[in-house]
Amino acid sequence: MTGHRRSELPFETKIEMFQAFKDSLKPYEDANKLAMVLFQFPPWFDCRAENVNYLRYCKKLMDGVPVALKFRNQSWFSEQYYEGTLAFMEQEGWIHAIADEPQAGDGSIPIVPIATNKGMTLIRMHGRNFHGWTKPKNAETNWREVRYLYKYNEAELLEWKKRIEELAKQSKDILVLFNNNSGGDAAGNAKEFQRLLDIEYDNLSAQQLRLF
Repeated sequence: MTGHRRSELPFETKIEMFQAFKDSLKPYEDANKLAMVLFQFPPWFDCRAENVNYLRYCKKLMDGVPVALKFRNQSWFSEQYYEGTLAFMEQEGWIHAIADEPQAGDGSIPIVPIATNKGMTLIRMHGRNFHGWTKPKNAETNWREVRYLYKYNEAELLEWKKRIEELAKQSKDILVLFNNNSGGDAAGNAKEFQRLLDIEYDNLSAQQLRLF
């Protein structure tokens, strides 16, 4: 759906593929457990008319499902297209998936702390391991073991506390996902961030609490 797989798809049409995906979401929707669906596009998905039209196509076929959009190509937030990208996302109803990640050329995006949906905003904390992020992929190494090998320090989390306080004025719900999990740091950073934000949760599962 997002173009990561370049080989032949196991569907006769894209419409069939999208419908199969939407059908798979029904149990989550019925249980009221679906916050959103993330459309994360590959690094070669750059800002051009053909791709803008495909985003419109995706949004149309996902009608009725909250969808977040994450780019992985810097052209969308270049000086030339920055304002237009955000305006397009707002007009089309996309939830902005904001990323914190290493700045490693065209295949990465800067931090753009702007909400495009008044209901929800998604933040993905990938870490800032530049060398792991740019490490060449090959058969001998598992790139996932190093790409997200990073532990946020308190100063970095406090930077994000300020950003979230501003984002909360633009969007009702802010969802934060720590993806810096190569070394097992995601849960610890999430708990630390929860403390910095002074957030308490009630009625959590006892088993769930033991995980952390």
